[in-house]
Amino acid sequence: MDRRSILSLLCVSAMLGLAAPAAHAEDALEAIQSRKAVRIAVPTDYPPYGFVGPDLKPQGLDIDMAELIGKKMGVKVELVPVSSANRIPYLQTGKVDLVISTLGKNAEREKVLDFSSAYAPFYQAVFGGKSVPVKAPGDMAGHSVAVTRGAMEDQELEKVTPPGVTVKRYEDNAATAAAYVAGQTELVAISSAAAGTIMMKNPQTNTEFKFLIKESPCFIGIAKGEDTLKAKVNAIIAEAKKDGTIDAMSKKWLGREAGDLPL
Repeated sequence: MDRRSILSLLCVSAMLGLAAPAAHAEDALEAIQSRKAVRIAVPTDYPPYGFVGPDLKPQGLDIDMAELIGKKMGVKVELVPVSSANRIPYLQTGKVDLVISTLGKNAEREKVLDFSSAYAPFYQAVFGGKSVPVKAPGDMAGHSVAVTRGAMEDQELEKVTPPGVTVKRYEDNAATAAAYVAGQTELVAISSAAAGTIMMKNPQTNTEFKFLIKESPCFIGIAKGEDTLKAKVNAIIAEAKKDGTIDAMSKKWLGREAGDLPL
């Protein structure tokens, strides 16, 4: 083959290369379907949403929701235990595909991740012993309160805490509850579900509701820009609301139906 023929072939190859479609970037839903598994961040220290049962396996409302997502997607579910502090970083760094871990929605979080429709009710409040004279945020001055670092309670408590309050932050919900029960603080900022567990297991604390911090239904966290995955998750939630599955899960774990939840 002479030089002219070689140059002609190179030109044709270059033109074909330019005409070839750009490589398709696989989105999160396609990646899940390709590996036939969805990696879901879940709590294991936050009953009744997520905790380790007698068989040493995770169970709870968030676990049931994770299993439902996997079933409806037709893939295996890989549960990844997380804490309040690391659940969002795990999503941002691609260690998980979804976060189903009592995740509340706020403006700050919406800057770094997307949210599904709500799938469960939830609220945060301050609780303490009956002898502690606190009924409103301003009453906390001179008292101490335990809270989980990075949790919704931590963020919301900071907005209403007056001067003179000793705030003690712990790395996970189990440590927060344990510190309060041990008497290291007089108050605890925690979910109603977790407070119920404290009351049931530690009646000697005489724990009662003090004041509401925030109504905060649970949403599923999804990486920014993963619109097809978000649409799929929302379709699963919508179907589960319509057929009564969401209400059944809520009644099983929280003792009441989910009722109206925000989209």
